[in-house]
Amino acid sequence: MNIHDFRRIALSLPNAEEGSHMGSVDFRVDGRIFATLAHAKLGYGNLMLTPEQQAMFVAELPQVFIPVKGGWGHNGATHIVLSAANEDVVAGALRAAWQLRVEKNQKTAKKPSLVAKHKAKAKKPPSKR
Repeated sequence: MNIHDFRRIALSLPNAEEGSHMGSVDFRVDGRIFATLAHAKLGYGNLMLTPEQQAMFVAELPQVFIPVKGGWGHNGATHIVLSAANEDVVAGALRAAWQLRVEKNQKTAKKPSLVAKHKAKAKKPPSKR
């Protein structure tokens, strides 16, 4: 597998779009990142997983999945060594990252943001005492 395969598979997921963040290619669903090619020069794709998902992927295929160093990795960001992976592995991992992002998007869509709460409060007429 290579970065072109990673891109093709990522963009095959429903509503997935290619974007850019800090000069690196990323893949988003509903405007939120689920995967990147930030380390493409090293032959890695990057997945935004939960720490639990990351641990399962790394335990099953340690030659393919590597936690990103530092805080991002502690939070689930995971490299996938594309040359060591096959299409089924890349597709499954991307689908897991995409599904996680979709679920997070649905949860945050139900909650009004702090800005929305503040605006609603500002529109309320002052109470008369």
